[in-house]
Amino acid sequence: MSKQGAIIISLDFELNWGVHDVISLEQYRENLLGVREAIPQMLELFHRFDIHATWATVGMLFCENKKELLDSLPSLQPNYENSNFSPYKKLNVVGENELIDPFHYAKSLIKQIENYPNQEIATHTFSHYYCLEEGQNEKSFEADLQAALRIANSNGHVFKSIVFPRNQTNQSYLQVCKKYGIQCYRGNELGWPYRASRYHSEGIMKRALRLLDSYLNVCGHDTYRISEVETKPVVNLPSSRFLRPYIAKLRILEPLRLRRIKKGITYAAQKGEVFHLWWHPHNFGKNIDENIRFLTEILQLVSNLRNEYGFESLSMAEASDLVSKVKRE
Repeated sequence: MSKQGAIIISLDFELNWGVHDVISLEQYRENLLGVREAIPQMLELFHRFDIHATWATVGMLFCENKKELLDSLPSLQPNYENSNFSPYKKLNVVGENELIDPFHYAKSLIKQIENYPNQEIATHTFSHYYCLEEGQNEKSFEADLQAALRIANSNGHVFKSIVFPRNQTNQSYLQVCKKYGIQCYRGNELGWPYRASRYHSEGIMKRALRLLDSYLNVCGHDTYRISEVETKPVVNLPSSRFLRPYIAKLRILEPLRLRRIKKGITYAAQKGEVFHLWWHPHNFGKNIDENIRFLTEILQLVSNLRNEYGFESLSMAEASDLVSKVKRE
């Protein structure tokens, strides 16, 4: 397999814990409710095309009710300078359970994911923790990770992979991840527009270039060989492309968006490299039919490339295991 290509698919599963800081619940209500229809459809597609995927899940989503949520909070919480980044400031608006508040609980959805083969449950930290923002530090990150591990273990999961919220990879925190058994993380794409940064320091130029790169090959395919992956202190599995959701106003550009992703995946298969595709389940919560059709085209291509080139589908943990095997040989 080290000479064959692979696709990694990872999803940042966060619901309103991940959008509370910049978008109001009312603005994103349709996406957050629609995710409960979108996830089963995604799982069916993954099953149909034999796709191994990683669901990086915010720890708070495992909680069944408000009492469990409050009992699960970490002993030390970040004191962000921008209080909008802290979910702990908004616990008073969280409902009692998933039936009453489908925006902050997702145990039923996690159970659906568990019932499908080849789906990895990973961590997206306990509280959608921002590793580069002012006011947090390594100790509060460690407490957050401990809380995420506890809630996962109580639900029968052992985390092997982590996806850092907003892709804010803090290199000094990787040793903490290793200490608690995390073996890999999703790193950032190599180009300047994708470098890890604080939310409010990204700037219009970086965002504009990322948007343009979704439709035209501005920054390359961002694929890589398994043998070239960084492994210290934990395995880095960089992203290749964010699967942006369908936007009606930009529908005329949809063929370009699809071609951009397909060309990258095909390039990876032909060169024996890795293509790491990622998105949020709630991205599919609006315009579900259009997003599912788009994903179906991508996965059909993956299936064709599997037959032609031996192109594999791997979860992050599986890819990490493969990296370690290749490095030993």
